[in-house]
Formats: sequence, C-alpha cells, structure tokens
Amino acid sequence: MGVNGFFESLGEAVGSVIRFIVEGLSGFLGFFGSAISSFIAGMSKALGGTPSLLSIVVLVVGLWLLYVAVRAFIRRSIIAGVIWLVLGLWLLSGLIS
Repeated sequence: MGVNGFFESLGEAVGSVIRFIVEGLSGFLGFFGSAISSFIAGMSKALGGTPSLLSIVVLVVGLWLLYVAVRAFIRRSIIAGVIWLVLGLWLLSGLIS
C-alpha cells in the first residue's frame, strides 16, 4: 500500500510540473501571437488595406522586388533595375488605398 501512495504522489508531482510548463508556454506564445496580430493590424491600417494573409504576401513580394532592383542598380544593370523597380512599385501601389 505504501508503494502505491508513493507512485501516486510522484505522478501528481510530475503532472503538476508538466502542467506548469505547458501553461507557461501557452501564455508566452499567446503573448507573441497577440503582438504579431497587433503589428499586422497596425501596418495594414497605416497602409490603408485589410489585415489578411494575401496582403502580407503581396507586401513581402513587393519589398523583395525592390531589394532585387537595388541589387541590380549596384551591379550597374540599369535596365534590369528599372524593370524590377517598376514591378515592385506597381505591386506595392496596389496595397495603398
């Protein structure tokens, strides 16, 4: 009987530790989820668009096109730089309303 009580209390202790870790991580990740959501909402509000996944993807692709344009200008490839710049600005202009 004494052995069963020992393992029962050991199981409760391990379970309490696991529960504490899971609740702590849940709160920690919930904080980051809320922060990311607020960031996306604020950025979308500043751009005048809707906070959707498609808007974020378009923003990332547009910024990547501008980056490629800058790299083309650094390589002194003026025509390619102008093409990438126009494409990036065209894509980003669709986000701003």
